[in-house]
Amino acid sequence: MSVLPPVRRDRVIPQLPQCFSKEAALHTKDSFDGKVKTACQEQRTGTVGRFKISKVIVVGDLAVGKTCLINRFCKDAFDKNYKATIGVDFEMERFEVLGVPFSLQLWDTAGQERFKCIASTYYRGAQAIIIVFDLNDIASLEHAKQWLEDAMKENDPTSVLLFLVGTKKDLSSPAQYSLMEEDAIKTAKEINAEYWAVSALTGENVTEFFFRVASLTFEANVLAELEKTGARRIGDVVRITSNSNNVYTTSKKKQPNCCH
Repeated sequence: MSVLPPVRRDRVIPQLPQCFSKEAALHTKDSFDGKVKTACQEQRTGTVGRFKISKVIVVGDLAVGKTCLINRFCKDAFDKNYKATIGVDFEMERFEVLGVPFSLQLWDTAGQERFKCIASTYYRGAQAIIIVFDLNDIASLEHAKQWLEDAMKENDPTSVLLFLVGTKKDLSSPAQYSLMEEDAIKTAKEINAEYWAVSALTGENVTEFFFRVASLTFEANVLAELEKTGARRIGDVVRITSNSNNVYTTSKKKQPNCCH
């Protein structure tokens, strides 16, 4: 069994990060569920090789900033001359939530129509869906519902957390942003998603957003496991051994030949 490095100290989450806007939030509470906190205190495990993992898919139109958003958080980097994602790529980001190791698989999907059949094959099994739009492009917000519909074809609507994220906040004037935010919050409420506005260029709200995603998916998973098994230890949900698929290596997946 390979030994993974410890969780970075800047990825430790001791308490529930607050929402961006209480007008469109999945939860407005100030702390983790009491049952989750108790389970973590009594059943905490730091054993190397035992982690909870949540799959998060990131969808949205071409050039809205999906890859830049992920790269800003995972690599603290921004490249305005990025190349469009072909098919799907992913990053693995590790956290420690309430003392328990936890990981997010962030699946970066292509926004081009011709790659949709490739990307859609990776939608299945998501615990969270991040729908990204450009705060300076109303059409990309209008397409959010279609992206959600496509992603939900492969998932159970009752067990997926939804986030609607507006990017390129640095390019919006206050007046322009105010109008767009009004429409975005309305859309978020309609699809039962939590709304955030971020800037991958400046980093504004990016860390806070991903900490929120990690915290809410962690809480949802722990609550589901407590209901399902009761006595199972939190860290036993997913076991990663030396002969498991190496999900910790960022790599391009083999692409089906359905699209050209």
